Amino acid sequence: MNLSEVKQHLQTAEAVNFVLPTGQQVPEHFHVTEVGLVTKHFIDCGGTERIEKVINFQLWNANDFEHRLKPQKLLHIIALSEQQLGIGNLEIEVEYQSDTIGKYGLDYNGKDFVLTSKQTACLAMDQCGVSASTKPKLSLSALIAAQETTCTPGGGCC
Repeated sequence: MNLSEVKQHLQTAEAVNFVLPTGQQVPEHFHVTEVGLVTKHFIDCGGTERIEKVINFQLWNANDFEHRLKPQKLLHIIALSEQQLGIGNLEIEVEYQSDTIGKYGLDYNGKDFVLTSKQTACLAMDQCGVSASTKPKLSLSALIAAQETTCTPGGGCC
C-alpha cells in the first residue's frame, strides 16, 4: 500500500487500528513514533547496484494506556513528514516490536490496517547460481486419475 492509499483510508476511518498477520490486534494505545523516508542503497549478489525507497511507520507500545491515535492526528503527522522530509507517494513499510523489530507491508481490510508478512528473496537468481525453476503444479484430481489408470488389483500400488 502506498502513502496516498493510507491517507485516503484515514479520511473515512473512525479509528486507527493495526492487525498483525496472526490476526492479533496491535494494542490500541500504540504510538506512531516515526514516519520517515528510508533509502536502501545496495549491491545484490549478482553485482547489480540497487536503490529502494519506502516510507516507514514505526509503531510502539508504551504504558500510556489512555493514548488513542485518531485518524486526523495521523494525517497531520503524515502532512508534516511530507513537508519536512519531501516524502512522495511511496510504498509503506511498518516496523513493530515483537521478539525483535519486525518489518511488515501494509494492507487495509475496510476497517483496520493489516500488517502483512514480508519475505526475503534473491534479486539475481540468474547471476548467483540459484535455480529459479519451480516444481510443476499438479491437481489432486489429475494425480488420482493417473493412479487409477496405472494401478491394478493386487499390483501393490494401492
